[in-house]
Amino acid sequence: MTTHFAKAYIKGVDSMPRKTSIVASLARDRYVADAIVILENTPRRAARAVKKAIESANANLLNSGVSIDPKTIRVSRISVTAGTRMRRYVPASRGRALPYEKVSSNIFVEVAGEEKVKAATKKEDK
Repeated sequence: MTTHFAKAYIKGVDSMPRKTSIVASLARDRYVADAIVILENTPRRAARAVKKAIESANANLLNSGVSIDPKTIRVSRISVTAGTRMRRYVPASRGRALPYEKVSSNIFVEVAGEEKVKAATKKEDK
């Protein structure tokens, strides 16, 4: 049995990297089916983006052309990094403009799965 890997990278998620990283740590080193159930029941906005990234990596592995057993697919790596920052301004009193930044994050997911074992055909000599 050999292990195969697939990855997905989602950029520009409208959520702070620190908040998204907390949600991503819930799915780290778990089977994909378990991680999806956990993220569906997590009441955080970033859970949708992390779930989408895991499902995308899962689909990439299943459609890679190799026969993979879906029960063995697990999240091998997941990381959240800071994305681009958009500078914006909010109007203030006396004609001023106060700056703020809209922060985004990037989510990287790598899943690993075992190849299906083919049933050995036994030929019996008669």
